[in-house]
Formats: sequence, C-alpha cells, structure tokens
Amino acid sequence: MGWWLVNADTLAESRFVISPLAEATACLFTLERASAAHPGEREWLDTHLPAYRSRLAGDPITALLLKAARGRNWIADFLTPAPTGEGEASFEEEVARVRATPPETAYADIEVALRGPLPEPLRRTDLPERAAGLLEWVWTRTVLPDWPRRRRIMEADIVARVGHVSQGGWAAALNDMRKGMRWLGGNRLQINTYDYPPRQIGGARLMFVPVTPRQAWTAWTAGQHYALVYPCSGTLAEPGRAPVPEALGRLLGPARARVLVLLARRRARPTSWR
Repeated sequence: MGWWLVNADTLAESRFVISPLAEATACLFTLERASAAHPGEREWLDTHLPAYRSRLAGDPITALLLKAARGRNWIADFLTPAPTGEGEASFEEEVARVRATPPETAYADIEVALRGPLPEPLRRTDLPERAAGLLEWVWTRTVLPDWPRRRRIMEADIVARVGHVSQGGWAAALNDMRKGMRWLGGNRLQINTYDYPPRQIGGARLMFVPVTPRQAWTAWTAGQHYALVYPCSGTLAEPGRAPVPEALGRLLGPARARVLVLLARRRARPTSWR
C-alpha cells in the first residue's frame, strides 16, 4: 500500500483548498472514462461527451498525450500540479503552471506514468501547451457554466469534514475521504492500496482538495506542497428536493443549507457509486 509519514505539526497545519484546475482535471478524467457515477453525472456526460470526443478525434496527438499521461495507475505529474495553498488561485493562474512545464519534464513524467519509453509521436516540444489547451477547453465548455453550484458543493463538503475533525479527530475526517485512504496511526496516512514506497512529508504543506466528480489522485511539489484530491460526498444533482430546515436556511443561506441537507441524506443511505 502507499502511505505518507505525516507528523503532527504538518497535519495540524494542513488545510482544505478549492482548486478550479483540479475540478477541470477531474471532469477531463470523467469525460475520458465516459462512465457516470450517478444520474446527475450521466446527464452531464450526455451533454458534453459528443463534443469532447469530436475535439479529440480532430487532434490525435492530444488524444495520445492524454492516454499516455494517465499511464498505469500513475498520472504524469505535470498534468496535475499541487495547489500552492497561497490563497485561492484562479483557473488561469493554475493552468499557466501546466503550460510552463519544460518539455523535458513532461517527457520524463510521461515515461514514469507509462513505466516505459515516450511514444515517438509525443517527442515534441508542445506537449505542455496541448495539455493546457485541453484543460482550458474542458473548463470553459463543461465546468465554468456550472461553477457556482460546484463550488457550493465543495464548500459544504469542507464544512462537514471540519465538523468531523472537531467531533472525532482527523481519523474520522480522513478514513472515508477517498477509496483506500485511512489513518494508520503512528503518523502514517495510507493514501491508496498500491505498492508504492512511503513518503516523508514533514515540513511541507499538506492540502485536501475536493472535486465534485468521483475522481481522486495525489499531487506534489516535493518538499513543498502535497495535495490529496478527493471526491465530495455530495452529488451534482439529486432527484427530488429535500426540505431545508428553516433555522438552517437562516443560518447558512438557502443554497449552502440545501447542499448540507443533500450531504446528510447521501451519508444516511448506501449508494451504488461510493
């Protein structure tokens, strides 16, 4: 299994961060997978998948780049930079980091993801530009029009998890954050079930990054920033509308209160997609 050694100071100073780039990347992976995790995502895929497939069909180099960068149980690091945690960055600021990747770094990252040599058609200097362009397309076409609602879901998830920390400690907040992740004790945080060597992240900034699709990955700038991207407990759509308690609506506002009610309902019953 893969695990990180997280000292008490690093965990105490960790934070939740909303990342527009992570949300766009999660949506890109969902489009590539073309499989819906719940009815709301199915509707979203039906709307955007034809245009996405058409775009990649007209750009076979970028299609090959995406397939290679997703690799075998490993994502090329340059495609998923960790947030810096220095305030909330805009999508444009975050995707600029992808675009600024040196081509040699992109080559090396893809070879790690593939566990083999870089495909010859990808030995070109515009790979970071192509990756950034695809992420911009996904953000503009499929995420930005619905960003306010997605953001409310992320904020509600963060509120709920902070509550878990206060009630049951970090183990309560971490153990159901993403598949294969749990607090092992002894400063050890299991992040997945793959056989990767442990990482010592003491002294670095640790961030938890929610996204609304059912996607999860890790990202880091070694020695500086480490991020665990995880799927929110809420969904993009809910059949029927749960009543919002009047007092909760006055306290949090109707939109955020409704998201919290949906989160509570989702946690209260089993689902086929968790």
